This record gives sequence, structure tokens and C-alpha cells, in this order.
Amino acid sequence: MSYSSDGFNKKFVIACTGASGVIYFLRLLNELVKKDLELHLIVSASGHQVLFHETDYKNGPLIDFLLKDKKDSEIKAQIFIHKENDFFSPPASGSFLHNGMAIVPCSMKTLGSIASGIADSLISRSADVCLKEKRKLILVPRETPFNRIQLENMIRVNDSGAVILPASPSFYNHPKSIEDLTDSVVSKILNHLGVENRLLPQWGK
Repeated sequence: MSYSSDGFNKKFVIACTGASGVIYFLRLLNELVKKDLELHLIVSASGHQVLFHETDYKNGPLIDFLLKDKKDSEIKAQIFIHKENDFFSPPASGSFLHNGMAIVPCSMKTLGSIASGIADSLISRSADVCLKEKRKLILVPRETPFNRIQLENMIRVNDSGAVILPASPSFYNHPKSIEDLTDSVVSKILNHLGVENRLLPQWGK
């Protein structure tokens, strides 16, 4: 499969790990696939397990499930799915130029690996590449409460250049559904990736 980005404006690496909250991952993809982007998706084994548990995903090609509610005319992005142990895929290399990575949701195990510089999966390796190459890295933890180790790991990755963006929905927009709550977080992720969106009104407008 070719990895050419000809005709596409931006490239992003989007990962999903084994924490509750895969709805954030799915809602993020729902927005990104509508745009002329190149998307590189990585779902960990634990992330797959959470997909099984929290959604109606049962089996079959992941890409079919992710795009099941989309018409062909709505899909503008070029999408590549990588296995979490494939260190020969583009995101594993610093020479692969892209515009940012988001791990949504980010498990505490993944956070700890990144904070410790342990690149033992394609996800943690790709995150490590972002830090060393000074590229945008957004981690979306969905855990509560946090213990001291987890907080210290967040400080370490923050000090290394990552953005810690907890899955903490806002209420000033008067949400009326779970989707509204989810979109308030997804909007912030998109904003930090530099992707225009209208999921959450700007304050005062």
C-alpha cells in the first residue's frame, strides 16, 4: 500500500489504547474523515478489547466498522491502519513527516511507557518520535482519580512537549446528549491539532 500524501493537506497519527472512552476516538475520526487529510490509525490490543466492550464492534475489518455510518461521498481522508507491533510502518520513523499525533483515549500504561521512554509498541514509539522531533503530541487520559505516579508521568510528558488533554467535557454549551459532551472534548483535540471545526462554540460567540 502506498503512503504517498499527494493531494492531501495534512497527515495525522491517531491512536486508541485500552482505556474506557473509545467514543472519543470514534467521534474524532468522524470529524477527521470528512476532511482532505492523511490519517494513520493505530489501535492497541487492549483498545480492540474496549471497542468490543463499549461499542457494537464484534469482528471483521476495523476500517469497515469505523466508517460504517459514512457514505463514500462523505469520506475525503486517505486512511491507513497499522498494527501496534509493526515497527516498519511510517509513524515509527522520525523521517516520516506529519502534523501531529493524538492518543485517544490514552491508558495509564501507555502514559507510563511514554513518560519512561519505553517504545515497546508502535503507539509508544510513534509518541516517542513526536517528542524527539518536537511534533505535536496530544494525550487524552480518561481516568479518575489520578494517583501520584500518574500525575508525575503527566508532568514528565508535559515537560517533554506533549499536551495533556483530559477527557473532561464542558457544560457551558448546555449539552443535551452524550454526543454533545463528547464533542466538547473532541473539539479541543481538533483545535490543538490545528483542524478547523465547529463542534464547540467559542466562548462569547
